[in-house]
Amino acid sequence: MSVLIRKRKNADGSTSLRLDIYHNGQRTIETLKNLKLAKFSNVKDREDNKKLLQQAEAIRVTRAAELEANNYSMVSDAGKKTIITIWMQSFVDGYTKKDKRNMQGALNRFADYLTEVRQPGLTFGNLTALIIEDFIDYLEANSTGEGAASYYNRFKKMVKQAYRKRLMKDNVLDFVERKIKGKAKKKDTLTLNELKTLSATPTESSEVRRAFLFSCVTGLRWCDVKALKWQNIRIASRQMNVTQSKTGEVVATPLNDTAIQLLNEAGAPVANVFDLPTANGANKTLKAWVKRAKINKVITWHNARHSFGTNLIYNDVDILTASKLLGHTSMKHTQRYVKAADEMKQKATDKVNIEL
Repeated sequence: MSVLIRKRKNADGSTSLRLDIYHNGQRTIETLKNLKLAKFSNVKDREDNKKLLQQAEAIRVTRAAELEANNYSMVSDAGKKTIITIWMQSFVDGYTKKDKRNMQGALNRFADYLTEVRQPGLTFGNLTALIIEDFIDYLEANSTGEGAASYYNRFKKMVKQAYRKRLMKDNVLDFVERKIKGKAKKKDTLTLNELKTLSATPTESSEVRRAFLFSCVTGLRWCDVKALKWQNIRIASRQMNVTQSKTGEVVATPLNDTAIQLLNEAGAPVANVFDLPTANGANKTLKAWVKRAKINKVITWHNARHSFGTNLIYNDVDILTASKLLGHTSMKHTQRYVKAADEMKQKATDKVNIEL
């Protein structure tokens, strides 16, 4: 049994990588389609090629480990020697689900943790429950809100996959006693009255004003309103269709009178609806605008989406409808707006207390 890396020169000067697998008297070739070495002409190309070769080696070791484990029904020596971060990178590279970016983020944080504790070459054979518990502490110290829990859940997903691939004798996660704590940071929202105040307050950018208020009444994220094209807008039917950048979900949103008023004259189908600066520039303008309106809240662009969701629930829109308008993939995400709306209602009733 053997698994070897083979190189093949291409006409354009690049080099394709393949695995030459010999097992049970049969030879097969596996092309590593996503790993192609560039014809290097500078130091950066050389470093990039080096990283690609490391990923190819991780895949080679994994294939060898799988074959060896299948032969003997045990964890292979190759698996014990596999560097965790290199194997995880190969896993993420081949990952096709919508949370791929989050998976990469979890890996990046684990790599940063290993660098901090001076164990960048940690192998699966040396991964212990104590190391994972220490990583949990690292995540909680370096994350806000639900970030720590989100990254840890994806880290666990990769570890479980490694166990299924027989790179570990036992599932080390079964011995982890430390629980992750991750609570969403409470985000400020703007009430309808505060939106009226904000709308009446002068700001240095009319485009930022229009786009932010539009986001507040449609629930668009920054990345989606920034990229919004006129082809997504149907004025006649008062409808907007957007493929959310974060989830890939296609969301159809009815446009109310306020949203229609915030739209200028329609441009070419591929033209942007709003001419916006960078995210930092927009948030800087927004911060000054909110302060000028004397609204004592911490507001960034994403608070527009939270305001939309909270105001829907506060005004008695049922949670299922709100979830669809926001394009949520799970009702769990919409539930946070129910809590925020309940708090708003409590504050409203507190204002009509009387002394008896």
